[in-house]
Amino acid sequence: MRRARDFLSLDDVTIAELHGLLRDAAKYKRHRQRHGQRLAGRVVALIFQKPSVRTRVAFEVAVRRLGGSTIYLGDDDIRLGEREPVGDAARVLARYVDAVVLRTFAHRTVQEFASHADVPVINGLSDLSHPCQALADVFTIQEHFGRLKGLALAYIGDGNNVLHALMQACAMLGIHLSAATPASYRPEAKCWAATSRLAAAQGARLRWVSDPRQAARGADVLYTDVWVSMGNETERKARRRAFRGYQVNTQLLKLAARGCRVMHCLPAHRGEEITDEVLDGPQSLVLEQAENRLHVQKALLAMLLNGKATR
Repeated sequence: MRRARDFLSLDDVTIAELHGLLRDAAKYKRHRQRHGQRLAGRVVALIFQKPSVRTRVAFEVAVRRLGGSTIYLGDDDIRLGEREPVGDAARVLARYVDAVVLRTFAHRTVQEFASHADVPVINGLSDLSHPCQALADVFTIQEHFGRLKGLALAYIGDGNNVLHALMQACAMLGIHLSAATPASYRPEAKCWAATSRLAAAQGARLRWVSDPRQAARGADVLYTDVWVSMGNETERKARRRAFRGYQVNTQLLKLAARGCRVMHCLPAHRGEEITDEVLDGPQSLVLEQAENRLHVQKALLAMLLNGKATR
């Protein structure tokens, strides 16, 4: 029987554990140079079928600052599912390393890998969910506003993996979320239904609208992501047409609440989903959001490899 604990989506943590991860991340950020050796002697494999800057660097730095080491395997190194079955690669790598971060295309790949590996597997991104990004997002919101429950977040753009994870984190923490996407690019139906039930249980509102102005009115946070994600490049022209009018700009920001802050998971396609003026402006939390990937991933690694997050 497998004893390892995985983090494939926010489903893999309780609400209490999520709060604990945020508290631990804050401690790691406050005491940047005093992390101890919580991962001393541990090796974490980073298997990336998609390129990355923030996910890779944040995990590598997090592991090293906690006393461990990493080994990076790009798509050309491993050819997961091509050179050998996913299950075979998972069982072998689990004999060498103490945890695996997998950044892939199909969510079923990370699920299959985790089902065969007896070490913790972390979803570094899949087509369904980007849970590590969501941890950084809600940590950044809490850091800036000093609270989470009752805040209003408007997501403008594509109903993609970033939104799937973000709306689940918001539901767990009592943040109201309005998602404005074109009708053909709504979030995945099963994910939306499950998250709606979770939000209702936590006293949060989750709604979809097609008009970004409707979503933005009174929002404490405006959040956006690229219109064309990795793997969707062949749809570029169609997506640009569909998302015309979904740009986060100064006009949209004026509809939001006083003190509204702007977030983007990066990389950004400047001039498409967001303007330079807003991305680089005084209301932007984008750089803090990017930095916080490091701190939440320290907390996550420590929890998965050493036990529970603080309560």
